[in-house]
Amino acid sequence: MPEPDLDRRPVEAARGPAEEVDLGRVGAGLDALDTPPEHRAPVWRRLLSGMLPPLVAVGLLLAVWQVLWALALWPEFRLPAPAAVGAEITDLVRSGEMLPVLWTSLHRAILGFLIAVAVATPLGLLVARVRVVRAAVGPLITGLQSLPSVAWVPAAVLWFGLTPTTIYAVVLLGSVPSVINGLVAGIDQVPPILTRAGQAMGAGRISGARHILLPAALPGYLAGCKQGWAFSWRSLMAAELIAASPQLGIGLGQTLDQARSFNDMPGVLAAILLILLVGVSVDLLVFRPLERRILLARGLSGAV
Repeated sequence: MPEPDLDRRPVEAARGPAEEVDLGRVGAGLDALDTPPEHRAPVWRRLLSGMLPPLVAVGLLLAVWQVLWALALWPEFRLPAPAAVGAEITDLVRSGEMLPVLWTSLHRAILGFLIAVAVATPLGLLVARVRVVRAAVGPLITGLQSLPSVAWVPAAVLWFGLTPTTIYAVVLLGSVPSVINGLVAGIDQVPPILTRAGQAMGAGRISGARHILLPAALPGYLAGCKQGWAFSWRSLMAAELIAASPQLGIGLGQTLDQARSFNDMPGVLAAILLILLVGVSVDLLVFRPLERRILLARGLSGAV
């Protein structure tokens, strides 16, 4: 006759329903341990720490510029004073030309970039997951990324004429390869066990790409989108500089070209500063917070 297990019976009898192991709570606790605690500083301190270094750098740059102008190393029409460029920007604001010019360029860049992301995302998934496609078009996409966007402008003008389609075609050709390469690089860094686990749980190709691959590849995908935005902005400026027409309106590129035509160096530098200001603002206000949040969620707080 087998003897009863005297060591286990008292323990099981003493364990009530409230003490049963809750696997869901255990899993949530482990996830919480993986996520680093986020210590949010006050808003004023975050704004100060984020804006003060760039402002100091700009102040130093203006100081060097002012010193060079005061030394009169170059004639005035080559190196105007910072105050003259500031007066040019002030005139643009007072005349009401600033906002239409900024909006003309900015809405083209944003719309072209969004179309590029919509086109590049499925293409990137295809290139990353199908070996034949990757072997066939992967080197071509990398080569297109290194091709200067300004090279597409003459071809786009011949294809579409001096129309907005030309502008958007140049923006797409400039930014799509960067988004594809970023997404492919992000998918290459996804651990294979995640895709196998998804397949074991019944995820198909589309649902696996949506719920597993894209979320896991998000850091690389965002880096590709960030680079794609930079290329789309640069491509837009190249297209606006070369393809000028009343039908296209006046953007920052046309403003820069008009100032060059009139030998207006303060106007040229003012347009360059506005182009730089838009690029830096989009990076600081859109991509930098997204990047910080994604990296923090993955425990990479030291990278931001």
